[in-house]
Amino acid sequence: MLPKDALKIAEDIRSMRIRGAGQIARSAVEALEITVQASKAKGVKAFVDELTDASRTLLQTRPTAVSLPNGIRYVMHRINVGATSATSVEEIRAVALEATKTFIENTKTALQRIGEFGARRIRDGDVLLTHCNSSAAISVMKTAWEQGKRFEVFVTETRPRFQGYVTATELSKAGIPVTLILDDAVRYFMQDVDKVIVGADAITANGALVNKIGTSMVALAAHEAKVRVFVAAETYKFSPETMIGELVTIEERESSEMISKKELEHIGPIRVRNPSFDVTPPEFIDLIITERGIIPPIGAILILEEVFGVVTPEELREYQTYALEEDA
Repeated sequence: MLPKDALKIAEDIRSMRIRGAGQIARSAVEALEITVQASKAKGVKAFVDELTDASRTLLQTRPTAVSLPNGIRYVMHRINVGATSATSVEEIRAVALEATKTFIENTKTALQRIGEFGARRIRDGDVLLTHCNSSAAISVMKTAWEQGKRFEVFVTETRPRFQGYVTATELSKAGIPVTLILDDAVRYFMQDVDKVIVGADAITANGALVNKIGTSMVALAAHEAKVRVFVAAETYKFSPETMIGELVTIEERESSEMISKKELEHIGPIRVRNPSFDVTPPEFIDLIITERGIIPPIGAILILEEVFGVVTPEELREYQTYALEEDA
């Protein structure tokens, strides 16, 4: 059972009060940190078991957000390695707290680096378009603006949760001219756009992008209009499972996000589907901006090999000790 404060974080992730892949990952690791600090385990094994149970609870909150399990894996891998030689709970607790601190600090540094790399691709007078709410994409735009480049941004509403409003507010506060548009108006405005920049919930081994529903339509409209598409993504969003052919789960959320129960009863017995994400093929993406540099989509496999090594099914199963219960 998670401590009260950690349980609140888990619920906020599940209900999307905590949004954005980077913030989701950091929040999940913060929940682990709270659990580490609150643990009253009497032995190293009991401590590790408690953190394993906490990890499973957190992993079940958002199955599509690859950054979340990668953050948890980062911490739990170091806890398990440390547990092989730790002689006391305090010793393994120190290892765990160092792992959570390092992960959180690294993710924040990653955003700064992505901003620096990505800003080089923004020019004075550009008209940009972004979809949903991405800390990495916002970092690129804000960094470019701080460098003195002047441009404007179209921001989609991003239904049904309207994450675009969050993006529009952040950019506007930075002084960047923003135009909020309907998701359905993307193709209409694409003729005025120079570059599309979006974030990522996951990047697959072949460079495909898993991101907020509607991203693939934005990319398709950009492809048709010969507008370049940039993806800003921290390397912890790259999915090691896809190296061995696993597919990223596409989460479907409650119909109540789209239509109320009362409205649904009035319309009649119809089925409502609400997928949170879609997949944009690599051929619709021009480049991926990471904290390690800018790569083409075909370079995704190199990033995965650099971060995770050449993953075999056996190694991945061992690495995924903390997978969702249904996969255990």
